[in-house]
Amino acid sequence: MKKVLIIDNGNAARSIMAQALVNRYLGRPCDVHAESAGLAPKGSIDHETLQVLAEDGIETEHLWSKSVDDLKETDYDLVVTVCDNVKEVCPTFPGAKKEIHIGFDDPSGKPFEAYERELHQMKNLLIPRIREELCEE
Repeated sequence: MKKVLIIDNGNAARSIMAQALVNRYLGRPCDVHAESAGLAPKGSIDHETLQVLAEDGIETEHLWSKSVDDLKETDYDLVVTVCDNVKEVCPTFPGAKKEIHIGFDDPSGKPFEAYERELHQMKNLLIPRIREELCEE
């Protein structure tokens, strides 16, 4: 199984959505498992994040907000930053085979439509890129 870590600042919206999407769309066909974390985790997931995922048919009960410090000892095939600020200050993961950045706007505190827009962007940009990195041989 290939392991992916997706990082943003608060681990309440973008990285959580990305984790859920990767596990849904790349889990079985590519044998990929994603986790997510934040540099300064909020400790909870935005209600709108859970709502937009549920409306897309993705189960959310296995998701929770956590710190990158909780996952630093894990070896990952791919580490993805989804926040421009985090890209600049993200800690290194010595066991990571590859690190990439794909920036998305933070929908936190914005109307629900912002969450829908970012979920759609992730499906169109993030999923194909991770598929390219880990699934196509």
